[in-house]
Amino acid sequence: MKQDETYLVVSIDDHPLYRKGIADLLDMDENLQMIGEAADGMQGLELVLETDPDIVLLDIDMKGTNGIETLKAIKSSNVETLVLMLTVSDNEDDIVAALRSGADGYLLKDMEPEDMLAAIHEAIDGKIAISKQLTQMLAYALRSDDDSIDDLASAGLTNRELEILKHIAKGESNKVIADNLDISAATVKVHVKHILKKLNLRSRVEAAVWLLNLADPDQLNVN
Repeated sequence: MKQDETYLVVSIDDHPLYRKGIADLLDMDENLQMIGEAADGMQGLELVLETDPDIVLLDIDMKGTNGIETLKAIKSSNVETLVLMLTVSDNEDDIVAALRSGADGYLLKDMEPEDMLAAIHEAIDGKIAISKQLTQMLAYALRSDDDSIDDLASAGLTNRELEILKHIAKGESNKVIADNLDISAATVKVHVKHILKKLNLRSRVEAAVWLLNLADPDQLNVN
């Protein structure tokens, strides 16, 4: 993240007091600017399409169009924005559904304010933005899936794919990975697609969490 760059944020949450709290929190960070808020999914989608923000903070449990449906709609649009779920729900099904629908992070509302700001910045930098207490639960859920891969050996990844997967686990974006491996970002994107297919996962965040929580840590050697 560039220190002098401002990132535009939209909050979608049906609790007005919490939206006010988020606005006050973002005011404490010179790199983050709240540009709009919405009380429901449909209104939120319209706002996102209108303002093209860098980051969306999205609640899950909302009346009408819920957070997962709103997330899917945002991700299927032409707007390229980071969507971080910000919710009280630590339900395993909600977490998995959000990440498999394209969420770029999953944060709990009871986080300390400074930790929440740090997590938002981690997402901007392409790193994993998930409340720490949820990563082990998520990894277990992924390994418990009937179609999940339990170890790297059975995943059938090529050496290059394994190399890229390890970079993903370090929170690197496709561009950073491309620069580090001296290949094009488009090539990295293709490899990531193949990696997710082989691991039966749907997002790079899932892949990173899965790799970092392998039952056998000897399979992972991320420097």
